Amino acid sequence: MEQVQQLENMIMNGNLQAIEQKVEQLTTSTEFDTIYDSATLLMEYGLVPQADQLYDVLLAHMPDAGQLKIDRAEAMMALGREDEALLLLTDIDSEEEEYLQALLMLADYYQTIGMAEVALSKIDEASELAPEEPVIRFAKAELLLESGKYSEAVRLYLQLRERGLDEVGGISLESRIAEAYSAGAAYEEAVPYYEALLKQGSVLPDTLFGAAYSQYQSGNPQPALSHLNQLIDMDPDYFSAYMLAGQASLLMDENEEALSFFTEGIRRDEFDKELHLAAGKVALKLGRPEDAGRYLGDALALDPEYVEARISLASLFEQRKQYENLLELLQDTPEEQLEIPLLAAFKAYAQENLERYAEAYDSYVLAYTGMKEDPEFLERYAKFLLEEGKRSEAVNIVKELVTLVPDHPEWTSFLEDQEEEEA
Repeated sequence: MEQVQQLENMIMNGNLQAIEQKVEQLTTSTEFDTIYDSATLLMEYGLVPQADQLYDVLLAHMPDAGQLKIDRAEAMMALGREDEALLLLTDIDSEEEEYLQALLMLADYYQTIGMAEVALSKIDEASELAPEEPVIRFAKAELLLESGKYSEAVRLYLQLRERGLDEVGGISLESRIAEAYSAGAAYEEAVPYYEALLKQGSVLPDTLFGAAYSQYQSGNPQPALSHLNQLIDMDPDYFSAYMLAGQASLLMDENEEALSFFTEGIRRDEFDKELHLAAGKVALKLGRPEDAGRYLGDALALDPEYVEARISLASLFEQRKQYENLLELLQDTPEEQLEIPLLAAFKAYAQENLERYAEAYDSYVLAYTGMKEDPEFLERYAKFLLEEGKRSEAVNIVKELVTLVPDHPEWTSFLEDQEEEEA
């Protein structure tokens, strides 16, 4: 133990050269317990290459020692030598005591590289060997949670709770159940678990946000906002809290409060395009078109392909009859976005009002397929066609409009007059 203590003193003093010399000395020793304890110490302090060197020595003397294979595999994983680590782990026989541990390590590795099904097969094998072992059941629940099998994960977490366990491996089961319910969109079921965590004193930012989100999704904006205000006080740079707080305020028709949250979020994270979009929409609702235009323009500047921001800004320009601005906006639109019917319709409106009739006709035709269930569009399209002398085309559009709005007096009368003329 004296040599291990010497090694720890060297580590604490940061004397790397002395550590290297000590490791070299140990590689020629036959005091295997000392070598093993030294390797364990080196791993604890993150000196993985030196620990691996000692594990290599030990395995040379004891090639069948299962625990040494486990320990060296862990070191090799940390060093990025996964293939060698896998060989060691798969070399552990199913009859060996360490086989269960090897299965768990293999499951963890395959989970890390995204091979969830392989990881699950290892966990299932481990579960068959030790069906009552809480760590294995918990590991399986964790894997199911990460794989998106939320209800199955909840079932296993609840089984562990029923055994009287509050946590496994230092992880709260209550928090995992809340997370799994929420991830599976079972928000009402998640709420009591989040609230219980908060009552227990587990007032962490992520817990507060999870509780707020579940309350919001359950249609309870007031408690959601209460949690979010507490969260913002605790961590003003928890950026996603501002968006959710604004959305909760909107549910309570507190539009000014919502805008305040969105703008404060923008102040702290000016690159969040969604906050700019949300602020723009609320400003429009509050009758502040200039502010709305600025926020929506900023959202689009952050992401020129942000379709929702472009549509919202186009709608604002169209409502205010700012057709020059509208056409300029749409001329800068990526070609594939102009195939979106609503944007094509906005372009048609702008071109028509700027007396670019041939171009407007092409835009109306482009928009028509996706907008033919929209009475307002059909009415504008019909009027445009009549102005352009395309009466037969206009009649067809009016027929579709009257099908959607059978009691429309102007257009039903138009069709009656048309029938009389044809007669």
